[in-house]
Amino acid sequence: MAQRKVPVADILDTLQQMYPDAHCELNYTTPFELLIATILSAQCTDKRVNEITEPMFKELNRPEHYLHLTQEEMEEHIKGLGLYKNKSKNILEACRILFEKYNGEVPQTHAELEALPGVGRKTANVVLSNAFGVPAIAVDTHVFRVANRLGLAKSDNVDEVERQLMKRIPREKWSDAHHWLIWHGRRICAARNPKCDQCPLQSMCKYALTEAKKAEKKAPAKQAGKQAAKPKAKPGAKKEPSIS
Repeated sequence: MAQRKVPVADILDTLQQMYPDAHCELNYTTPFELLIATILSAQCTDKRVNEITEPMFKELNRPEHYLHLTQEEMEEHIKGLGLYKNKSKNILEACRILFEKYNGEVPQTHAELEALPGVGRKTANVVLSNAFGVPAIAVDTHVFRVANRLGLAKSDNVDEVERQLMKRIPREKWSDAHHWLIWHGRRICAARNPKCDQCPLQSMCKYALTEAKKAEKKAPAKQAGKQAAKPKAKPGAKKEPSIS
């Protein structure tokens, strides 16, 4: 059987129509604030990060503002987040490097960003794309899930998913596609109980089409089981009226 060709252009066009205003949902005003917010967002929702950073950025919005904080003091600012101890340590060390090596500015290359504590490929892509306008696809849990379900990528490796998306999606759409996939994952294509019946991509989606076929196969068997288990009416027994 020939493999189904994924309608990449149609999928992207539909996502763009669904989420014309898709954007980074972390609140920030500078590349540095975005860097810190993205580090904090690991295993945490953007909403919760914004609740933490709103008061914090009023007094801590430059690398030098963090230099005299102890780790315990840093932890007090972000203790409402998961992994706050590790994040505190990484942020303080990253701020020291930014101040000493980059004069307090955020570098604009993958290599320099990923050399900072707490910064991986995804965080670097988020910063480069949103703060500096560099085309990039940051693969978070939503992008990973939605890309695999739609058939835009096929891998259980995050880096490989990014490579496949970069190959299939035009470079000028990388950053937008990143946001479209995230918004779709948060609003419709959830990890559990995705709203396939409400999704305009249903007819193009590898996952939805596969699940629909499974449901079709189960339906006759389920109905047959019900009929087999249905008790026979006793002779002379009164039949209950159907209620419409």
